[in-house]
Formats: sequence, C-alpha cells, structure tokens
Amino acid sequence: MNWYFVFFFISGFCSVLYELVWLRLAMAQFGVTTAMVSIVLSVFMAGMGLGSWASGRALRRRDGGHGPRADGSFADGSWGSFPALRVYAVIELLIGVSAIVVPYELSWGRRVLESLAPGSSFGYYLVAGLWVAWTLIPWCTLMGATIPVAMRAIEQTIPRESARSFSYLYLANVTGAVAGTVLPLALIELLGFHGTLMVGTVGNALIALAAVMLSNRAQKVAVEAAPLVAGPNKSDATRGGLLTILFFTGLTSMGMEVVWVRQFTPYLGTVVYAFASILGLYLTSTAIGSQLYRRWSLRGAVESPVLWTMLALAALFPLVTTSPGVAMPNFFRLLLGVAPYTGLLGFLTPMLVDRHSGGDPGKAGSAYAVNVLGCICGPLVAGFGLLPYVSERWALIGLTLPWMVVGLAPLRPGRVVSYASRMAAVALLPLSGALIFFGKGYSEAPSMKVRRDSTATVIATGLGMNKQLLVNGYGMTALTPITKMMAHLPLAFLQRPPQDALDICFGMGTTFRSLLTWKINATAVELVPSVPQLFWYFHSNAPEVVKAAGAHIVIDDGRRYLERTSQQFDLITIDPPPPVEAAGSSMLYSEEFYAAAKKRLRPGGILAQWLPEGDNEDLAAVARALGNSFPYVRVFRWGTRWGFHFLASEQPLPNLTAEELQARLPADAAVDLAEWAPPAKGNEAVVNAFQSLLKSEVPLEALIAQAPKTPALTDDRPINEYYALRRKLWW
Repeated sequence: MNWYFVFFFISGFCSVLYELVWLRLAMAQFGVTTAMVSIVLSVFMAGMGLGSWASGRALRRRDGGHGPRADGSFADGSWGSFPALRVYAVIELLIGVSAIVVPYELSWGRRVLESLAPGSSFGYYLVAGLWVAWTLIPWCTLMGATIPVAMRAIEQTIPRESARSFSYLYLANVTGAVAGTVLPLALIELLGFHGTLMVGTVGNALIALAAVMLSNRAQKVAVEAAPLVAGPNKSDATRGGLLTILFFTGLTSMGMEVVWVRQFTPYLGTVVYAFASILGLYLTSTAIGSQLYRRWSLRGAVESPVLWTMLALAALFPLVTTSPGVAMPNFFRLLLGVAPYTGLLGFLTPMLVDRHSGGDPGKAGSAYAVNVLGCICGPLVAGFGLLPYVSERWALIGLTLPWMVVGLAPLRPGRVVSYASRMAAVALLPLSGALIFFGKGYSEAPSMKVRRDSTATVIATGLGMNKQLLVNGYGMTALTPITKMMAHLPLAFLQRPPQDALDICFGMGTTFRSLLTWKINATAVELVPSVPQLFWYFHSNAPEVVKAAGAHIVIDDGRRYLERTSQQFDLITIDPPPPVEAAGSSMLYSEEFYAAAKKRLRPGGILAQWLPEGDNEDLAAVARALGNSFPYVRVFRWGTRWGFHFLASEQPLPNLTAEELQARLPADAAVDLAEWAPPAKGNEAVVNAFQSLLKSEVPLEALIAQAPKTPALTDDRPINEYYALRRKLWW
C-alpha cells in the first residue's frame, strides 16, 4: 500500500507543477487577463473532472456495470485478469509526455491567433479558449483518470483496503500537491519554466516504471479473499444529498480561495509567494484533515452534525483575521483564517466520496467529478458573480450560506440528534453574527472611494499629495514627478515631433495626462477596469483630459494589446505595478516583450521602461534583456533609491543638455513637469529636473556587472518574480 502513496504523492506534486507552469505559459502567449486565467484554470479542472468520470464509467462497464464482489472478484473476471496497475503506468507516462508537448501547442496557438487576427476581444477569447481547451483537456483528462484506475489496482492487489482507497489516494495526492506549491518556485528560479516541466516529466516517468515493476510482482499473487473493511456509515446529515454536498465543497472552497487572495493581499503582498502561502496552507490543512479522517474511519462511525456547524462558523473566520482593526502577526492571520475551514473540508470531502463509492472506482470517479465541477464553478461565481458587486466580506458570507443551511439542520423538526449538536446549531447564528459585525475589511472605510470588478478591488484614498491608489489593498503608485518624467524625458529625446504614444499601465493616470500636454495621440492600456474610473480622484482635470482629442483608454493586457495592434508609435512607455516582484510583471520586462515593442515603434522611436528599485539580479536581468533587444540604451537613476528610467531605441539617443531638453518641451508640457516641483523662477524647475537626471546617468554595463552571472530576463526565466533562493527566504 505504501507504493500507492508514493505514486500519488509524486503525481500530486507533478500535477500542481504543471498547472502553475502551464498557466504562466498560456498567459505569456495569450495575455495576462482575468478572462484568460479563468479559461486556463477552468479547462484544467474540467479535464480533471472529465477524466475522473470517464475512467470510472469505463471501469464499471468493463466489469459488467457492477462493482467488485465482497471477495474482490468481478462479474466477468476481466479486470481480475488484466492488471489495472499497468494501465495506471501508461497513463502516468503519457502525463509526463504532456510536459514536453504543451509548451509547443500553446506557442502554435499563438501563431494561429496571429494569422486569424480576430478583431473583437470576444472573438479573441473564443478562439484562444478553444485552443487552450484543445491543448490541455486531453492531458488533464489523463490526470483525472488516475484515481479510479488506481482504486481498481488496489481492488486487485489489496482488496481489504479498497473500501477506503479513495481517501488514501486523495490524502497522498493532496500531500504531494503541498510540495507542488513550494518546490516548483525554487525550480523555476534555478531552471526556468521549461526546465521545471522536465522535472515533472522525470517524476511521471519514474512512477510509470515503478508501477510496471510492481504490477509484475503483484501478478504472481492470487487475489485475496479477505473481507473488505467497511466504509463509513451514512448519516442523516448527508443521506440523499452526498453529490450535492460534494458539489458545494468544491464550489465554496475554490470560490473562497478567490476571495481570500483579495482579503489577505494587504498583509502578504502581491507576489507569487503570497499566493503560494495561501495555496500551501490550504493544501496542508486539507491533508491534515484527510489524515484525521483516515484514522477516524477505521472505527466505521458516523460523524457528528457538530462538524457541519463548525464548518459554517470556520468559513467566516477570515472576516476577523483580515480586519485592519485586529492586530496579529500576518502568519497567524492566514493560519487562523484559512486552516480551520480547509482542515474540516479535508476531513469531510474524502469521507463523502468513500461513503458514496464504498470502494467502487466508478462511483468514486463520478463523485470526484461532481466535486471538480464545483471547483470549476466556484471561481466563476466568486470572481464574476460576487466580487464585482459586493465587498469581500459579503462575498465570503454568500459562499458560506450553503454551510449555514447544513449547520442549522439539527434544528429541523423531528430530527433526532444529540444535545451537543442541537446546542451548537443554536449558537451558530449569534456567533456568525458577531463575526460578520466585527469583521470589516480594509475596503469598507467611509473615507475611501472603492470600485470593484472581476479583476480586483480598487481603492482611492488620502488627501493632497498623499493620495494613494490601492489594488487589492496594495499600494500601486503615488503622485510623484517620476511618472511625469516617464512621458517628458523620452519625448524630449525624440529627434522629431511626436505623433503617437502608448502608455502601458494607467495607474493614477499621471503619465497619460502628461503625454497629452504634447498635443499628440495618447493611448493608455490598463488591465484592471476599475483603475481608470478613479482617475478623477487624483487629478481634478481628469474629465477634460479623457475628452481631449487623441486621448484613448483601453482595458486590456498591455502586452496582448501591443502584439495585436497594427498601430505605430513614437513612444512606448511602461510602468509595471510595484513591487518589481509583482506576479506577471516579468512579461513586461522580458526579451519577448521588447521584441513585440520594437515592431510597433516607428523608426527612431523610443521605448521608456521604468524599473523600481530591485536587487542586483533584477537590475542585471532587465538591463541585459534591454541590451540584447536594442542597440542603444541609456539609463538614468532617479535620486538615490527610487528606481531607473531606461530609454531604448534602434537609433542613437542624442547627448543633450538639460537646457536643450527643456527647450524641446511644449509650453503646456513644461508647466505640467513643473507642477509638483519645488518653487523656482521661469523654466528653472524644468531645467533642474532634467539636470538631476543627466547627472545620475548609469552605464548599462555597470548594472549588468553587479550580477554578471544573471541571465537576461525572458518569459522562461522571470528573474524578478522568483527570488526565494537568492534572498534566502526559506532559511
């Protein structure tokens, strides 16, 4: 039996590894948008559910539509003679092949979309979604098929364990998935995405080899005729509604995960490690709950209804642990907010599947498929049905409602339950009310202007020059001359009068506003729809700016827009959201992005890249990527610790004095640049601003020399996002 645990531990690790990497590869090919992320994750889960259902159904049909007899034999004897373990080995080997094939399939899909050139976003997402489905579903179906097939293998080799085999494999799979949330982060840092996929291929291949060897040995052993261990008894709390409850365990857990990301982001930061912390704790708690169920189920007892009441209450814990008024270390916020609920689900979910299946792989496959269907619906309900319209608090309450109904079931007339169960149900409503009342989130202060959409919760707050823009509780930018200089510096270096400029990442709208003072066509691309809606909060003339001739605001992924448009620009200026480690930001610093930008620059055009202060490896990786992409790059440091302006072009950038740069500015642009500068006479403030930058010019080679072994930043090697090893975060 230990071999099966090892198999599914490695398999769970590889599955999460593939999910993380495939998602990033798909984002690089088709865009970092909420729609694309939802498509990839939904397709992944849909394939898993389809594989679980189809393999279970195939197994039942093969043995004549019946499960195993009490002695472990089958109706027609077919599966008794054919080793399911060998089928499992073939499936794992094919899954390993997917790591090699999928990157090429996704890249091919991008070229197909470029040739088709669908005009509308709907058409683009339709074609991209169909391609992602065609690419991933076959491989994910194989992943979903492994549990029913392995359950059949256990029936053939260790029949006395078959009644609880699903929970055993589920525990092993989830435990491996815990490792899959952490170890791939280090592998990506060392090997890149493609190298990390090869680690997954090796893991699947080793499983296949070991399974074949085990099947050869098991084939010589006669099927045992020992009695099966009885599965858990049905309880009143779940009789007649097992599949419905399994659906809601998937829906609420995955839906709440979407809400948790927004709730905990202000405390954990917008980096890949924050999401990994949430997912890692989620899976760890689930594994602990599953292990507790395994021990409890040996007694064949019926669970107390108190567990369902506790589940409803635990679902509301994040309301308090994410409240700004509650002081506690961030780790304990996450631990107390997530672990109780996910631990209980880890106990209850395999219990329900074991109870429904009784060891029958066909029934287990169907039950697990229903659970996966809920997992598909959960993020859609939370991300598109709740969060765009209500706060995180009320979204969480909405997802808790199914468990409130189940938790209050002991109060149903005529229900025979223990006194403790009835008292727990009585206490549920006042305790839940207290959690809801005291658990006010960061976005509910009356002084804040809040906008919500399927992508993020966006907040504008503060007064005067201290105004802030927060996306999911994290500060994105501030009112600073840096964002003005992103427009004025490159346009002043341009060797001709500019006509068109592209501003990627809208933020507070300062750069976009500055571009329009040059009386040119300015297009701003912003990923989060709610961000431009708060433009007025930061700039009083925002309504006039938006209506100005040549002003265009586009809601899209900046890179996707750049690759799809046919327009040419004199300037492309990019300001990815801080911190420099922000998830997905590497795709606006990579060689592949710069290659796309070069195609959209007019001859002599300039790409202006703002890079917040990062570590030496971040600076070297971006500098090397720009140096590999453009023959002429100049770098200007802003102050001593506020980042760098990179100007890149395919033609030489002139050596101009501060006075010459100032003279190139139109009158309105000069006024705009001096708006927040210290008081000075005439154009002195503008000259001083340029002079300060020119004095702080840094050779590109000097940035690369700070970390000479660091490779250029590419889509495959996102140096800025994966940094745990070099910064020694884990020891």
